Amino acid sequence: MVKSRRGFTLIELLIVVVIIGILASIAIPKFANTKEKTYIAAMKSDLRNLATAEEAFLFDSLTYTTSLVMVNFQPTVGNTIVINTATSGGWSATASHVVTTKKCYMFYGNAAPIGTATQEGKVSCS
Repeated sequence: MVKSRRGFTLIELLIVVVIIGILASIAIPKFANTKEKTYIAAMKSDLRNLATAEEAFLFDSLTYTTSLVMVNFQPTVGNTIVINTATSGGWSATASHVVTTKKCYMFYGNAAPIGTATQEGKVSCS
């Protein structure tokens, strides 16, 4: 009597596991990089929104402010925004995130360039 055995051999299962491991080792670093890009995009967005809030505050008060409360601005969760300088002629700010070590910078008007920001009104990250 010949018995028919159906199923996979141990070697076949090991080959499948190795292939899945190789694919995972390729994919995981790509996803980690995507997360950091997301944090940087959120910091850039917060700085652009802060620019809008500062301009609205300037329209009402004829000066910029270093207070996020006065411009009624709430950064994205995990982001920290610091307005470094603010005068009647300009302002500068730094954005950071709790997960990444990168920071984003922006200045406007006659405020001194900060960090890697070299063009007025353009967000720069390093």
